[in-house]
Amino acid sequence: MRVFSLVLTVLLAAVVAAPTASAAELREVTGFGTNPGALRMFEYVPDGLPEGRPVVVALHGCTQDAAGYGTGAGWVELADRAQFTLVLPQQEQANNANRCFNWFQSGDTARGSGEAESIAQMVQRAIGDTGADPARVHVTGLSAGGAMTAVMLAAYPDVFAGGGVVAGVPHGCASTMPDAFTCMNPGKDRTPQQWGDAVRGASSHQGPWPTLSIWHGTADYTVAPANQRELVEQWTNVHGIPATPTSTDTIAGYPHESYADSSGRTLVETVSVTGMGHGQPIDPGTADGQCGQAGPYLLDVDVCASWHLSRSWGLLAGVG
Repeated sequence: MRVFSLVLTVLLAAVVAAPTASAAELREVTGFGTNPGALRMFEYVPDGLPEGRPVVVALHGCTQDAAGYGTGAGWVELADRAQFTLVLPQQEQANNANRCFNWFQSGDTARGSGEAESIAQMVQRAIGDTGADPARVHVTGLSAGGAMTAVMLAAYPDVFAGGGVVAGVPHGCASTMPDAFTCMNPGKDRTPQQWGDAVRGASSHQGPWPTLSIWHGTADYTVAPANQRELVEQWTNVHGIPATPTSTDTIAGYPHESYADSSGRTLVETVSVTGMGHGQPIDPGTADGQCGQAGPYLLDVDVCASWHLSRSWGLLAGVG
């Protein structure tokens, strides 16, 4: 009897000590629309998520997939911490051999067609699934996912309140695959007006326009850092503000520039991650400001871009 009591005590202690498992999981969603881009949709909805919460769309880079990027970049854990719906589109090799989103193909970037329309349909499905706030939808991505983020902000500015481009290129930079490599490195130097016209010509939208946060490593030899400056020129022109920062400081020790309107609201910002190559900045851990898991193109540089994007979008208010 004493042995049984001891075993029971140990088992009860183990149950008490074990963390409660979350029922939430990344799940594939089918039937989200006509899906003209033939993409796959994955969705993460935290346990007990109330209606009226935001949506974040996170677009992986080449050779990556939805689950790996969602976890590695820290978006899944942030969805739990900040309580928002996470949408993770996934490219298929049938569309692109390297699983890059086709940000350079006109049939996949025009409003109402191809991959861009598939992603927009995913947003509407997510809003319908969770009763999310359609005024608080944001999009972000790495590399090809970053370039496709620029596409979504241009083609569907009425859908997204803000975006985050990580190691990406401006919208309208390329229309063919060979041209895409030139955009990536060394990049294209166009006037702010030319870049802005590319965005304004992507839809009939008259504003207001989404805000934009641009992250880039200064040692990125895959997508040249010059693209960060071109994105600044594109989106400050769209917003009708000067392409000169209104304030400069640092985030985790890295140069941070803000471009604000006359009321002081930041509409465009940049973070230049000194010495970082091509990838998503992460800072693994559970402390405030930390997130992510290191892996290919997921670089531990002591700053988590996803956390700071979440904060800039107001998703972390009252959290932490």
